[in-house]
Amino acid sequence: MFDSPLSASAYEVLGVAPDVADDELRRAYRLRLRQTHPDTGGDAAQFVQVQRAWELVGSAEARAAYDRGHGFGGVEAAAYGPDAAADGGWRPPARPADTRPRARSFGQPGGWRRERYLDLIREWAGRGTALADPYDPALVRAAPRELKRLLADALAEEATARIVGELGMGYTVWHDVAADPRDPSLKLDHIVLGPSGLYALLSEDFGGPVRLRRGELIGDGVGAPIADLVAGARALARAARVRFSGAIVVLPDDDVVTAIEEIGKVRGLPVAVVARSALSTVLRRGLTGARDIGGNELFDVRTRLQQTVRFV
Repeated sequence: MFDSPLSASAYEVLGVAPDVADDELRRAYRLRLRQTHPDTGGDAAQFVQVQRAWELVGSAEARAAYDRGHGFGGVEAAAYGPDAAADGGWRPPARPADTRPRARSFGQPGGWRRERYLDLIREWAGRGTALADPYDPALVRAAPRELKRLLADALAEEATARIVGELGMGYTVWHDVAADPRDPSLKLDHIVLGPSGLYALLSEDFGGPVRLRRGELIGDGVGAPIADLVAGARALARAARVRFSGAIVVLPDDDVVTAIEEIGKVRGLPVAVVARSALSTVLRRGLTGARDIGGNELFDVRTRLQQTVRFV
């Protein structure tokens, strides 16, 4: 995902400087294709990233547009602020103008991480330093990785919230939920309740491709997101006396090879890793082995969650 605060630029993926000549850029692309091709021992996710990078800068027209949009000698850059807030403060995403029925939503997606980011970016810049725009791309690129990670995850949560909000009035969604009051670090980014079941969602952006190994995601700075998601779902399920149908990790489209990858059960809970563009499909049909929820049970589960859910 090349517009993420964490991700490498298209030039970095190809291993060249932004001002490289066109011929050298083409040679670098062909070299990176050979190095990452799965048939020669490369990584499939990285191979996809190389192809995507070439789409962005492989022609003169595309390269000029990319350079303008990402600040490589141009004046424009990616926007990281919520609704382009002029004062740099946090604001909730604007509601769409259309009047179609939307899912019932509670909580503020990405709000906790944006607040943490704003506090820490000012602390990192130093006391007395006036930050005209804490979301300025040049400032974000220079910030420590842990700060960029907070902002990237906030953006990921907001993107997921826009998708689940379009599921319609048959769904109820809670954002930024405290999974266990005894463990403040354990939170569920989203809970989605609908006819296909009750799902715990984790919205992540690791800034690059990730892959699965033995039921867990691996990659640079990844940690154990699936284990944490399942632990959070189980903790909330005990507190609310409900049963989750499954757990879903939502990633940017560019960072996965397969749009929908169901990995079976983890501690008894069906789990899938899903590209953001495929999320609506998964939530409408459900995961393999997940139990549908309908009728009075749906209302009972919603009531139990409303009585139990606390936001971070």
